Amino acid sequence: MQFPESWLREFCNPPLSTEQLAETLTMAGLEVEELKPVAPPFTHIVVGEIMDAVQHPNADRLRVCQVDVGQGALLTIVCGAPNARVGIKVPCALVGAELPPGEDGKPFLIKVGKLRGVESQGMLCSARELKLSEDHGGLLELAPDAPLGQDIRQHLQLDDTLFTLKLTPNLAHCLSVYGVAREVAALTGEPLKTPFIPEAVVGIFDKLAVKVSAPELCGRFSGRIVRNVNPQASTPAWMVDRLARCGQRSVTALVDISNYVMFELGRPSHIFDLDKIHGGLDVRWGRCGETLKLLNGNTVTVDEKVGVIADDVQVESLAGIMGGDATAVSNSTENIYVEAAFWWPKAIAGRSRRFNFSTDAGHRFERGVDAGQTVEHIERITQLIMAICGTPDTVCGPIDDLRVNLPKAVPVTLRVERAARVIGMPVTQAQCLDALKRLGLGVRVGAGTLTVTPPSYRFDLQIEEDLIEEVVRMLGYNQLPETPPLAPITARIRPEAQRSPFAVRRVLASLGYQETINFSFVEARWEHELAGNPNPIKLLNPIASQMSVMRSSLLGSLLQVLKFNLDRKAARVNVFELGRVFLRDAQSQNTDTTVAGFYQPMRVAGLAYGSKSSLDWSQSDKVVDFFDIKGDVEALLAPLKTVFAPAAHPAMHPGRCASVSVAGQLIGFVGELHPRWRQGYELAQAPLLFELELDAVLERQVPVFKAVSKLQPVERDIAVIVQESVTHAALMAAIHHADTQGLLKAATLFDVYRPQHANSTMQLGEKSLAVRLLLSSDVVTLTEESIEAAVHAVLKSLEAQFQARLRA
Repeated sequence: MQFPESWLREFCNPPLSTEQLAETLTMAGLEVEELKPVAPPFTHIVVGEIMDAVQHPNADRLRVCQVDVGQGALLTIVCGAPNARVGIKVPCALVGAELPPGEDGKPFLIKVGKLRGVESQGMLCSARELKLSEDHGGLLELAPDAPLGQDIRQHLQLDDTLFTLKLTPNLAHCLSVYGVAREVAALTGEPLKTPFIPEAVVGIFDKLAVKVSAPELCGRFSGRIVRNVNPQASTPAWMVDRLARCGQRSVTALVDISNYVMFELGRPSHIFDLDKIHGGLDVRWGRCGETLKLLNGNTVTVDEKVGVIADDVQVESLAGIMGGDATAVSNSTENIYVEAAFWWPKAIAGRSRRFNFSTDAGHRFERGVDAGQTVEHIERITQLIMAICGTPDTVCGPIDDLRVNLPKAVPVTLRVERAARVIGMPVTQAQCLDALKRLGLGVRVGAGTLTVTPPSYRFDLQIEEDLIEEVVRMLGYNQLPETPPLAPITARIRPEAQRSPFAVRRVLASLGYQETINFSFVEARWEHELAGNPNPIKLLNPIASQMSVMRSSLLGSLLQVLKFNLDRKAARVNVFELGRVFLRDAQSQNTDTTVAGFYQPMRVAGLAYGSKSSLDWSQSDKVVDFFDIKGDVEALLAPLKTVFAPAAHPAMHPGRCASVSVAGQLIGFVGELHPRWRQGYELAQAPLLFELELDAVLERQVPVFKAVSKLQPVERDIAVIVQESVTHAALMAAIHHADTQGLLKAATLFDVYRPQHANSTMQLGEKSLAVRLLLSSDVVTLTEESIEAAVHAVLKSLEAQFQARLRA
């Protein structure tokens, strides 16, 4: 972000030099990336007025000008600029003036000289010659009221410095000159001059119909109609100058006013040509196929993930990013609609990059803009419009303010003791209180705590660490003690064939589970009943009588969470936990991570209860069953091959429990809660549970390159009749063990048929399994003979193992 120092000091002017001010900002986290003078050094250049201009007698492109510089006598200056004419005021370099260095790096000294036989007593300057811009189309024309003879540096305020800040995303409230001034006031104790914004006089009561159809996109939408404006009014020189020093070129007066308020107060806004709006406005998500021509000339196609402002006919602008060409103000505009809104950052983030451009508005809105000042900022825009583009007939309508989904300010508590630990140096409650109050935050003092309710412009204050950061920013990062590390630090690099526990949490969260964190010490009854552990590890000094032993299973903790939620009328509970269990192990030795006699592995467990999914009109209210949680376990372990086999577990139903194995190693169990414990916990239905060794869950296969066959694969379907006792796993194993000469690549069961009555083809107790075989070779094109041979080999294997016969 770039801005001139003079503008900043209008809001807060501490007794610091430019370098000291930059250092203060940097040490508070607002890194000053660059300090750059507005203009290079030059001297003896003053305001002059051309009183007469005649053609040079010996040159077609030169004019002989008589220039008044406030010294009484006129100066004769020969000038070749095309806009040199009587009546304009321009920069005039006097004899002895020193202009900025040229390409050779040497300053240019003005002397009395002759041009084609006419003496010239100075030089009239362009902006390019003064190194103020690259414009070399003619002389730099000054304001008509510029005082004659005044030093041009003083008149144009060229003894100024451009600050370029490199702000982190959490400092979005500093993306304006006023926002930075607010920080300077907090850092230096100097008063902050808040701009007075009077309410505009309402002359009409017209309102534009606005509807916010997407509250998750737009939380607040404010707007006002202004009629009979002059769009051809010239932007004041002071505004053009400030915009230029912020890196923004002047466009038209109305556009410049909108940009000026954005840099001044941090509020991007938009001005519509009211007469080009068809009907009212609808703030909504885009629809697939809708197109919009933007102000930059690009035409984009939106979809349902991009927010738009549309009227009754077409899309008018990209929400929070850029306006559309269809309703852009022009020289023929008479009536306008001024809009200022609060867009939710997550709804704006990344949208402009989808279309390969970025805007100042999008940059601000995706980081967060104050939701509480839309009306005040519209009043400021209106004030400038009336002053610059107003006519005797200009009238304003009332502000229409739609508040549909504003952020809620949640109090955040700072513990002074913890702040001292995190900061790394002693801090007192008084220091913390003073720092937060200097930032303008409302603070409630407690015993060793400070509670802050963030104002609307400090949406980044959400957790205790945010307040600690504010405290250390106000104290100054340069005040932190330099504490060298006590020992060399070596990073532990995770193997490529292992994922992190956080990745496991994300997978379970994506499956609809919520994480719980429970005590490692539990009731002894849980260990006896749910873990089958008659000799749990007992605590010498338990914190409560019902927490007397260390857990050897996570299932008891999850059942307690389930019971807690059911007692509070929760109809659907899906929870998981990553935690440590504690087992006796005589072979365990003392190391830096283990304790002799005890084995403390990490496990992951989950519980599902109630309907499979939340209430939805498009889905049936199906109760979660064994196969649902079995699928969740497979998804958690993917892409590892998982094998389930009937098993017994003390916490699970004897006939609805399976062991989970990977690569021949038992890693856990999945199943339904035992009816006995379901009755004991007074549960209306049986919850489904799983518990797995975390180390096995963290394993993942490293991708290995495998070439794709360039030859055509072949599919063949077979249907075989087998006994009801034949399982899917056994059938697939027999198919893959068949001698197909490597042609069988995959087999998929796609149909199961059981007869209702015995017939000539099938008997009761039999079933028909239809399987699709995928055959392919990497070296030769399959022939009908090789295909038939492979299918025959599969049928032969099934016949040998299950006495299967081909279904007619």
